[in-house]
Amino acid sequence: LSSSISSKYGFFWLIKTNKQTNKMVIIIVQILVAVFLYINLLLIMTFFQKECFYTTTRYILFAVTLLSDSLLLFLSNILVIFTQFLITIQVWLCVIFCVVVLLYLTVTPVTLTAMTLERYVAVCMPLRHGELCSTRNTINCILIIHALSSVPSIFIFSTFFGSASLKFYNQYHICSVEIFMIYLWQDHLRSGIYQLQFLIMCIILVFCYVKIMKVAKAASGEDKQSSRKGLRTVALHGFQLLLCLIQLWCPFIETALFHINFTLFYNIRYLNFLLFYLAPRCLSPLIYGLRDEVFFQALKYYASFGIKLYMTLE
Repeated sequence: LSSSISSKYGFFWLIKTNKQTNKMVIIIVQILVAVFLYINLLLIMTFFQKECFYTTTRYILFAVTLLSDSLLLFLSNILVIFTQFLITIQVWLCVIFCVVVLLYLTVTPVTLTAMTLERYVAVCMPLRHGELCSTRNTINCILIIHALSSVPSIFIFSTFFGSASLKFYNQYHICSVEIFMIYLWQDHLRSGIYQLQFLIMCIILVFCYVKIMKVAKAASGEDKQSSRKGLRTVALHGFQLLLCLIQLWCPFIETALFHINFTLFYNIRYLNFLLFYLAPRCLSPLIYGLRDEVFFQALKYYASFGIKLYMTLE
């Protein structure tokens, strides 16, 4: 805990000595977050407008990623603002913030893995797709996704609850997950859990990609085109998962830089936030919101406030 507190006060000093830069960075981040939240909100509204979207597995899982990313962006942005303006809150309230952030930090990559499996079933097992990807099974899948995503936060906070005194919950601190890492082994445990989860997800992704690629080579005509589209989708999911995996390494890079150079630490921390928190969250609208013809046509219709666009939607 002492290392976390000393790092925190060193970070305060850095913020005070870079006020002008902070203002510019805050404005840029707020604009980007507002744009991403607006796009996600528009996509979520489009999702609920047509029955074919909220009764189809891939669109339901897409909506889960949108809701997860939007909530994560909103809460993480609040924590960034708290850090910039040195706003302290009680630890018990910070616990609630961080539990939700850690949960939905993992929900997106786990959901991407589920979407990859759905593409695998659609391409490699088309006759069983309707049975395996029913609405009821999709709801069960969402519950499983949230259960698996809660594992890291359960381990992190159960070790914290067993180590921290009751007085600590009433203290005021800048809200960050690092204040719950009282011992070094807790940080290692968090890293191990995340690395194991992402290793399993990467194995599933590679397996699905190889299987779909085999089907694509053997297919012909429309089936070949569908398989190739499935390959591209899985590849994009892989890129998103890679960004999410790099996100897990950011705390280790930042900790090392903190002891070397404050200014470099501060700049890299914001760069990590932009590249590995914001960027992966804007790829989901690209993959399903713009590449999917049916969804894109519906999006254009509702984005134009219902103006007739001479299109046909089944």
